[in-house]
This record gives sequence, C-alpha cells and structure tokens, in this order.
Amino acid sequence: MSSEQTTIRATVWQTPTPDGLEVLDDVLIRVVDGEIASIVPAADDPAADDADIELGADEVLVPGFIDLHLHAPQWPQLGTGYDLQLSEWLFEYTFPLEARYEDVEFAQAMWDSMVPTLLANGTTSAVYYGSIHTPATTALAQACIEHGQRAWVGRVAMDHPEGTPGWYRDDSPQIALAATRESIEQIQRLDDPLSLVNPIITPRFIPACTDELLASLGDLAEESGLLVQTHCSEDDWEHHHVIERTGVRDATALDRFGLMRQSTVLAHGGHLNVDDLALIRERGAGVAHCPLSNIYFGNAVFPAKMALDAGVHVGLGTDVAGGPSASILANAAQAIHSARMLEEGVDPELASIDRGRAGSRIDAITGFWLATVGGALVLDQPLGLIEVGRRFDAVSVSLAEIAPSDRGYAAERRFEQLVRLAGQREITGVWVEGQQVVTAST
Repeated sequence: MSSEQTTIRATVWQTPTPDGLEVLDDVLIRVVDGEIASIVPAADDPAADDADIELGADEVLVPGFIDLHLHAPQWPQLGTGYDLQLSEWLFEYTFPLEARYEDVEFAQAMWDSMVPTLLANGTTSAVYYGSIHTPATTALAQACIEHGQRAWVGRVAMDHPEGTPGWYRDDSPQIALAATRESIEQIQRLDDPLSLVNPIITPRFIPACTDELLASLGDLAEESGLLVQTHCSEDDWEHHHVIERTGVRDATALDRFGLMRQSTVLAHGGHLNVDDLALIRERGAGVAHCPLSNIYFGNAVFPAKMALDAGVHVGLGTDVAGGPSASILANAAQAIHSARMLEEGVDPELASIDRGRAGSRIDAITGFWLATVGGALVLDQPLGLIEVGRRFDAVSVSLAEIAPSDRGYAAERRFEQLVRLAGQREITGVWVEGQQVVTAST
C-alpha cells in the first residue's frame, strides 16, 4: 500500500513547555500517513517552493486544540440556564434535554451541527460524554469519523435513584454495565479508516451512580484497558455529597472504585486539595480544567498553577454546555484570567495581602500549553506539538485582524494576542491526522 504524503510550508508557533514559546520560522513539514516525518527550514529544501500547502505571510500554524471535557447532548442549550446552581440546572434543564436523544434522528442532527462547529474552532480532539442512549452515542462516534475529528466517546452510565430522575437513568447497575459494554463494542466495530475514535468508560459522577455501578465500571476499566472520564470535586454540592455518602473526598472515592487510573480524565476539580492532587499524580490521571464553566457552576477557581507544580497533568475543557463557549482558545484565555483573579482575590473589603492566593497566576504561554500539550499529556497521546513522530493535528490562524504585521510587535507579543483574541473567524484551516477538515471557505 502506498503512503499518503503532504508537505506544508509555514511558520509554527507552539509551547513545548508551560513556560516556553517556540517559533519555527518558515519551515517545511512533511507528513506521511498522518505522522510528522520531518521538519526542516524551507531554505534548506528545494522542494519547499512546491509545497502542497503554503500558508500566507499573515498566517501561523499551531498544534490542534484538545477539548478534554464536553457533554455532546447539551449542545442545543449552550449559553443558557446559568442562573441556577448545578444540581438545579441538571434536573430542570439538562436531563430533560438529554432524554430527547432517544430519538436518533434528533441526535444525528445535533452531531452534524456540533462536530463541524468544534472543528471550525480548532478542536481537533474531543473527549465526549454522550447520553444514556447507546444508538445516539454510536451515532456521535460515527459523526466524528465522518467529519474527521479525533475523539473519545462515552455512553453515560447513571443509575442512582436519588441522583437522577426516574425517566432518565439506567434501571439497574447490571443494565448500565451491559449497555456500556454494548456501546464500547458498537464504537469499536465502526469503519474508522484513520483510527480517529475510541470508546471511553463514562460514569457521570458519584451522585448519579450507585456504588455497585461505580465498582463494576472500575472492573471494566481494568479488564478492557480503556480510558475513564468522570467529574471530580466540581462544585460545593457534588463535593460535599461525596464526602457525606462515602466518608472520603471525591478523588479517594473514585480511587477505591478503581476509576482513578492512568489517563483518567477528571473534570473540573475546583475543590481538590493537596492530598487529592498527590493521589491524582500517583495514579497518572489528569484534570480537565473548565474555567468558563467553573465561573457559573464551580463555586471556586481551580488552582491550575498549584496542580502543575504538584506534577499533575492538566488540560482544558469547554464543558459544553456548562461553559458558554465551544472554543478552547476562549477557555485558555479564561484560564489566564481566572488564575490572575485567584492570585489577586476579588473582595475589596479584605486587605490586599489577605485577598488572594499568592503564586497562582499563569500567562498566555501556559494557557496555550494547557490547550495543546497539557491535553495530550492527560490522554497520553502523541499530540499537542508539531514535531517529528507526533500525529499531524494542526490549526492555521490568520493574524491580519488581531495582530497586523506592521504593528512591529515581537512574536511573543503577537502570540499573546492570538491566545487572548483569536476565535473561529481567524482560523483558516484545520488538519486532523494529516487530513484537512476545515478550509478558509468552510
């Protein structure tokens, strides 16, 4: 079988470390079967003049963005209902909406709206919660394949008679486990030529699941080797529910159920403490930091800097629809803002020395790193950087509107503008596994 090769001539901006911006000026990138085979200065390769793709002078190429946490069925309610607390929002708005995904035609229409929009925002990889409906979840995985997005797709398991409504839950832990197995098998049977989509084990969170279900899903994770995703210490209600019910904090409870594993994706984590972070690091799990969602539903600011300093893997999530934006870049910018507010504090009645948590701020480089390398580390995947041996998931961004070249700023200043100001309008191309899935005219 012949190899598929593509060459791209571009200037690359990326963040190999949380405190380091790397600029590769005018390089030729050769991609073979989705993998980056070489990167050389264009001036050193005569083939550069005949590159398959050449970005414009006002464009840069960056690694694809990784969304570690979003609820696909909540797509229609994006930006709504934020006047309520989390538990109220779930029962009044979210569960009734998710129940509609029993209708596969409705589900398919939503997926065909959502996946292309996320790709247009530069989200090359997404970790999805589906609904409790196996056919709709399989259709979500199929939509990701058809539209060309890398994804981990999980049928949500939830069976607790007090933590879920009677009209939207699994009827028993046995039924939930069997449905989870069937969903995994259906996704694995899909025709997926580029191997873009994988199933992921998805207990919604401890309040929505019985102990028996949580333990059985932990056993399934051990048996199958599949990744796990769930919520962890998201807000006051969920955090204290777990302590009252189990006698321990959320991270410890998940660990006892066998769900705290290598590359487990723990959403939110705003109420994690030092001991929780040490356990997460020890198990090789990671946190999906959802800064926009946490403003409305977290009751706290996730201490991203503290978690990184503790050696915990941290990436970003939009938490669609708990967060009001489908853009990971918007969440990268908010992560910077939230960290600054955590450090400075928000209550002017307190003395400035008592108002915030010192040493909490992060900058644009760290925010972008969370959106790319951080997410790749959580998932343990060769993504997040444009370098030899990694998969070619990338985004081209036009700087013409946000940072005109005649402004005279150094690359570091223009990079800050990209992180804080760029959005879907400035994204001119998106590639996943070496295939271009979004063009400027899309």
